[in-house]
Amino acid sequence: MFRDPQVFRFLREKVLPMLATYPHVRIWQAGCATGKEVYSLAILLHEEGLAGRFRIYATDMNDAALETARQGIYPVSEMREYAENYLKSGGRATLSDYYHARYESVIFDGKLRESVLFANHNLVTDGPFNEMHLILCRNVLIYFSRPLQDRVLGLLHASLVPRGFLCLGTKESLRFSSVVEHFEMVDSRTKIFRLRP
Repeated sequence: MFRDPQVFRFLREKVLPMLATYPHVRIWQAGCATGKEVYSLAILLHEEGLAGRFRIYATDMNDAALETARQGIYPVSEMREYAENYLKSGGRATLSDYYHARYESVIFDGKLRESVLFANHNLVTDGPFNEMHLILCRNVLIYFSRPLQDRVLGLLHASLVPRGFLCLGTKESLRFSSVVEHFEMVDSRTKIFRLRP
């Protein structure tokens, strides 16, 4: 959770204040895997005063991973590292405030799931997904060939509202893609882009 804490800190400090100007915020977590980043994002949104005003669409093509994400149950042994990442990301409480521990597992608070819709979606074969204010597609493109990356980036571009934000993995880029001219770099270190008007 909160992998690359500087990304979540930047979202907290620079992106969410802009998104807070909308009455309702739609966010797509593309390639959500087992949901750890989804819960990280939901915690961030709650702490920044957006509770009840957002919907996260968390998608993946792996049904088993989606089921893990829906349940929100993870090994307690991972929580120490995640708690450190949470604090580095600017966390306002302690991570343990958001989960209940029992035996060797933790389950994240059901309140965090209330605004999340988990769904099967294949970035390579399926179409655009609503009109989003923020899309996170981190560490997914690195597994695709250049033509597939370009197709997925086109899909993400088509799914953003004007001036919407796109967050890629720290080793990913829009460079050499067919949509690069439609985006402006917001922060090169965290790989956050904004769709030009």
